[in-house]
Amino acid sequence: MKAMILAAGFGTRMQPLTLTRPKALIEVNGISLLERNIAYLLHFGVTEIVVNVHHFAHQIVDFLSAKKFQNVTIHISDESDAVLETGGGLKRAARFLDGKESFILMNVDILTNLSLGKMINFHQSHQEVLATLAVTDRYSSRALLFDETRQLMGWKNDKTGEKILNTDKEERLVPKAFSGVHVISPRIFDYIEEEGKFSIIDVYLRLARQHVIYGYEHSGDILLDVGKPESIPFAEAIFL
Repeated sequence: MKAMILAAGFGTRMQPLTLTRPKALIEVNGISLLERNIAYLLHFGVTEIVVNVHHFAHQIVDFLSAKKFQNVTIHISDESDAVLETGGGLKRAARFLDGKESFILMNVDILTNLSLGKMINFHQSHQEVLATLAVTDRYSSRALLFDETRQLMGWKNDKTGEKILNTDKEERLVPKAFSGVHVISPRIFDYIEEEGKFSIIDVYLRLARQHVIYGYEHSGDILLDVGKPESIPFAEAIFL
């Protein structure tokens, strides 16, 4: 199975640590976020990984070259010319991920014990699904909205009041917080019309009007967003 780790961002929330290195190489107990997530993916049978790079791209390239990870092929998707966000980054990496099998997409700053095997099985048991998104019941000011069948139906921002709805039955929708882990059918590349820099969540919300995108509930699992310096001690207490 293939996977992509999103590692191109500036890591603004992680400053000042990211003023001299990329967020992907921030360490938790001496092991970088990138290395931890490569090991995580390998545990679930991934044999090919794409890593996109922009901020201090050469440091990530040098790190991967020096590590020489075994039993996996690692590709670099170069965004040195411009950071493309999640959707644009995925589209640029399409040549590595296109094919017949679904693939995993995940943020480099997420640490979790989510069982990818179970999530993949859920995704593969629904042939019509375009993407499956890991979600939990934790609060998020920007929540995805799902119906009773776990199908994506919208999004809301509690801070701004902005909403995107694909149904007139908003009262039946359940808000869930996205965990930064996706299982995606390569068919999605047939439907991505956006160009340049754009969010994959915006693509999902557009496509959900005509295609099936499911939420995969994994509340109760460990999930840490290691996006700020103060989150590192919490991560180090759990991920040894």
